[in-house]
Amino acid sequence: MKQSRSMVLSMRLPVESGKRLKRIANRHGWTPSDASARLVEEGLRRSEFAFLDFRDSPAGRQAYVQGSTLAIWEVMLLLRSYKGNVEDVAKHLKWPDAKVRAALNYSEAFPGEVNDAIAENDSTDFVSLKRMLPQAVDFAARKTKRG
Repeated sequence: MKQSRSMVLSMRLPVESGKRLKRIANRHGWTPSDASARLVEEGLRRSEFAFLDFRDSPAGRQAYVQGSTLAIWEVMLLLRSYKGNVEDVAKHLKWPDAKVRAALNYSEAFPGEVNDAIAENDSTDFVSLKRMLPQAVDFAARKTKRG
């Protein structure tokens, strides 16, 4: 893992905020210092990118398009399937173009994060999916005769 440069900053929090930070850290298995650094980074990204939110998911904390159930990487998959056509993806999702462009802007700023999530999704096969979702059923579309 590549070591990133960091700087030490000291801060004071109200007691209740410190307790909440420790609860978040414990829930994720982080130190309070790691939790505060992650939350500050997420807050900075939210202030820099439109329509951005961060949420816990089965794959960990992920960037999502605000007001939707889609992670940024999922919007990028749609863009890939629509050959990069922002307007077509926006029409498909019934979103304004600006929301799709916002996801694209974030993806361009953090390509490693988004590409890693897409690669993980692409590597999931039915066998591993069935382990996570035992109710999953494999099916194939049948050809039907017309006319």
